[in-house]
Order: sequence, then C-alpha cells, then structure tokens
Amino acid sequence: MAAPKRGRSASAQSRPGRSLALILIAIVALTGGMFLSGHTTPRLGIDLAGGTSITLKAKADQGSAINQANMDTAVDIMNRRVNGLGVSEAEVQTQGRDHIIVNIPKGTNSKEAQQQVGTTAKLYFRPVLASEPSGATPASPSPSASSSGGASPSPSGSSKEKASSSSSASPSASATSQGRAVTDALKADASPSGSSSPSASSSSGAKSSASPSASASGNPDTARLQAQYAALNCAKPAERAKAGTNAKPGDPTVACGQRDKTWYKYLLGPAGVDGTEVKKAQAIFDTQGGSGWQVQMTFTKSGSSKFADITGALAKNQSPQNEFGIVLDGEVVSSPYVQSAITGGQAEISGSFTQDEAQSLANMLSYGALPLSFSEDTVTTVTAALGGEQLRAGLIAGAIGLALVVIYLIAYYRGLSLVAMASLLVSAILTYVIMALLGPAIGFALNLPAVCGAIVAIGITADSFIVYFERIRDEIREGRSLRPAVERAWPRARRTILVSDFVSFLAAAVLFIVTVGKVQGFAFTLGLTTVLDVVVVFLFTKPLMTLLARRRFFADGHKWSGLDPKSLGAKPPLRRTRRPAGPAAGPVDPKEA
Repeated sequence: MAAPKRGRSASAQSRPGRSLALILIAIVALTGGMFLSGHTTPRLGIDLAGGTSITLKAKADQGSAINQANMDTAVDIMNRRVNGLGVSEAEVQTQGRDHIIVNIPKGTNSKEAQQQVGTTAKLYFRPVLASEPSGATPASPSPSASSSGGASPSPSGSSKEKASSSSSASPSASATSQGRAVTDALKADASPSGSSSPSASSSSGAKSSASPSASASGNPDTARLQAQYAALNCAKPAERAKAGTNAKPGDPTVACGQRDKTWYKYLLGPAGVDGTEVKKAQAIFDTQGGSGWQVQMTFTKSGSSKFADITGALAKNQSPQNEFGIVLDGEVVSSPYVQSAITGGQAEISGSFTQDEAQSLANMLSYGALPLSFSEDTVTTVTAALGGEQLRAGLIAGAIGLALVVIYLIAYYRGLSLVAMASLLVSAILTYVIMALLGPAIGFALNLPAVCGAIVAIGITADSFIVYFERIRDEIREGRSLRPAVERAWPRARRTILVSDFVSFLAAAVLFIVTVGKVQGFAFTLGLTTVLDVVVVFLFTKPLMTLLARRRFFADGHKWSGLDPKSLGAKPPLRRTRRPAGPAAGPVDPKEA
C-alpha cells in the first residue's frame, strides 16, 4: 500500500491562518472599494426603485413589414442598446403586434436611453456641395477626416463643437460664390453622371461662375432643391425637423448641422457610403492629437473601398467641396474636409465630443439600424410603492427563513453552529459588497427575483456546511479523534460540495443565457452566490474548523460542541496492530491497514 501524502496534509493543517488572512484581506479591500466608489448600497431595479416606462409603436415606413421577425430583431437591438451586459435590468419586450415596452430603472440615464432606444441610426456619408450658416458666421476652420491605419493618413484637426460642420476656409467663399457653387453643383448632379461622381459635381461647383438663375433652366427638381436650400433656416426647429425628410440615399438633399451653437445648412450630394458598411464603431480618447473624444469607425471591405474612392475624389476639390457630410438620421453631425484619400478601412469622427456623446454615437452605430421605425406612444414614470412593500415582505420572509436555519443549526449542531453562522455572515458580507460594486461597474440592479435568488442561496450555503459537518461526524463515529477526522472528512466533503455547486451554477448559467429581464436577475444572483459559497467553504469554513479542532472544547468532544463521541455512537478508538506473517494470517480489516 502506498504511503499517504502526509507532507501536503500537514502543511494545509498547520497553516489555516493563511486562508483566513486571505479572505479577510479580500473583504477589507472590497469594502474599501465600495466606500471609495461612493456606492454603498446595491442599485435597485425598476420594480423596487421606480423608473421610466416607454411604449413604442412600430411604423412600416422603411420598406419593412411589421412582423414577428422584425419585431424580435428590434427588441434584440434595443436590449443591447440599453442593457449593455444584460444585467442592468432594463426590460425590453413586445406587447401585441406592433408595440414594444421598454422599462428603464431609476439610476440609468433614462433621457439618453430614451433617445437611443427607438433611434433608427441611419448613417450616410454624403459629399458637401455647399454650406453656409443660418445666422452669424463664426470664423473657424473645418474639421478634418483622418485615417487610422491607412496608407496615406491625412493631418487631423478638430472642430469646436460636437455636431461639427464647416465654414469656408478662405475669405473668398462669399455668399455670391456659394450661390454659384450651389447652382453648378445641382446642375452637375442632375446630369446622368452626377450621382456616380460626386467629385465632378463638386469640382464644377468650385470653378464655375454661372449665375444662380441658370439652375432652373432644364431640371425642375434642381430648381426645387435649390429653392429649398435658399429658403432653409436651420435656426428654426420646425424647419430643421423637415429638412431632407424622405430623401433617398441616391438623391441630393438638404440638411442641418450645428457648430459653436450656430446652425448651418448644407446642400449634400448622393450618399457615397452607407452606415451599414460600418463594421465597428467605438469611442476613443485622442491623447496624441489633442482632439479629445472621437468615434473610430472600421469599415467593411466594400465600405473601405467606397470610402477611399469618395475621399480621394473630394481631396481634389476646393472648400467646401472637399468635405463630406456625416449624416445621422438626417442631421449633419460632422463635415470634415479631406486632404488625401483615406485608405485602410478606418476613420475617426472628431468634433470635441464629450465622453457620453462619443459613446452614445458609437453605441448606435455599432448596434445598427432598427428594421422598423418607432414612435413614442407613452412615456410614464413608475413608482416604487408596490415594489417597496414586496421588498419588505421578501426581506421578512428571508429573515424568517434565516432564523429557522439558525435555530436548526443550534439545536442539531450546537457548537458547530458557530462555524456555520460565521460562514453565513462572511458570505452575506461578500454578496452585499459585490452587488454594491457591480451596480456602477456593469449596471447590475437588484430586483425582486434577485432578492429571491439571494434567499435561495442561504439554503445552498448552509447545505455545504452540513455536508462537511456530517462527514466529520462520520469519521468520529468510526473512532477517530477530531483533528484527523477534520482532515480525512475534507476530501470527501469537498468533492460533494463542488459537484453540488457546479450543478447549481450550471442551472443559473443556462437560465441567464436563455432568459431576459427579471429572470436574468434571479439567475445572476444565484450564480454569484454559488461561486461565493465555494470561496467561503474553501477559504473560511475549512481553515476555521482546522483551528477549532485544536481547542479542547471541540477536541475533547464536549457535549455542547456537537462532536460528542458518546452521543454520536462512536466505536472504540482504532488501534494499529501488526499483521501476522505467513498464510495463517486471517483477513485484515482494511481500516486497520
């Protein structure tokens, strides 16, 4: 028979203080982080703390039918927009055939979420044919488009405003020259080659000196669009809302954009690149160029080729025909100028964004456009009165359950109940602190199902202690003293505890993946507390039992220790005997080996 590995067992038995010190350090560090972050209580879900409920109605005005597939796609996109990791407890679900309900809990930026949730995020890159301010003209340079990873990156500048637009870079771009540019750009765009070659129209607009009246001679659409541009006043909200409505991607249009608190109007050519060809968008902070927060875009293969073509063509023109307008939902959010073709499939939108603005834009571009457009039917505020009563009822039920568990432990395990209660206290502290930290970190919100998950965890944690205690009692019944019984019982108890917790965690993980909304809160809490149960049992309960086994109260089997050999019906102590030599030796009990 192989000799037992006594070195490792002795080391683990003689140094339980290390494990206890480790978990104590973890508790102190997490608690300190909780107080330093300023979030000393878990963030509550909409059913406990109240929030905003938005009802959206679908409209089939984008060429898509209102059916279950499109509604499910819209719910999925909205969920990702407002839920992030899926545990912020913002609920998005369909109601009826053409309605979607969005519940945003208190503590979330409900205004920003309300703006994002139903936004179609239609993005187009259109060449700028003409632009001018609708009011006073501030003298400031146009923003630039820069390449990230391209073969010939152009120098990058930034505008002074989030919704950046452009003014003329030279004093020669007067109102008269703007009018001539408008006229000739529209005439060129009306030609068969105008839609496919924005550079030609822009170039002719920059060099021609035709009179404004010439635009009306030949194409009534050209005259109508020029009249719209001339009459457009972007300083008026009503006109901004109507600018460029129902414009097709392949047609020129007018639009508005804001810079330095001044609204500009734009005449834009046909779209050169569609927003669906943006593969990825993310907010980054430019530490080298000093332009602050930017939105970095990565194009698909086809989008990269188109973007390189249009920027290469625009780079040959004069201002403002060397600019392209980044049009999001009909508004020009930036109009950077181009100095050279942007290749490599990456570009940045810059314009002195704040962090929230850059992340909001990147969020909408990354998650794409909704298959349907939506209008807000109702926006209501949800009170937490009913949820507060339910929370109190749930906490009372949890307290009663915990009290019953404690009474049972004291009555059945007596002194061992101190170990169980101390372990439950450590588990409760870790659960509370981690929940408080997860609120600002990943948007976790504690709702009623999550409270139920925490209450269920009491039973799971207590079950682990009971398994270990019963294994120790079994060893004592076999006649062993407490110190070896604690060490011999641990491997078998550890295996049972790990298997049990793995099954619970697997069930929680599957439930979290296949469900949404409040049920995810239950699954997340159950999985978290199951993991913490393993941590507490390994780093606290087992080392604490090793230390207590050295105390006479437990080692001598005091009747109030819960480990009294007499009350447990222990056998006489095991004695080692020498095995007789030779074939005459009878069968030997394996326990004596």
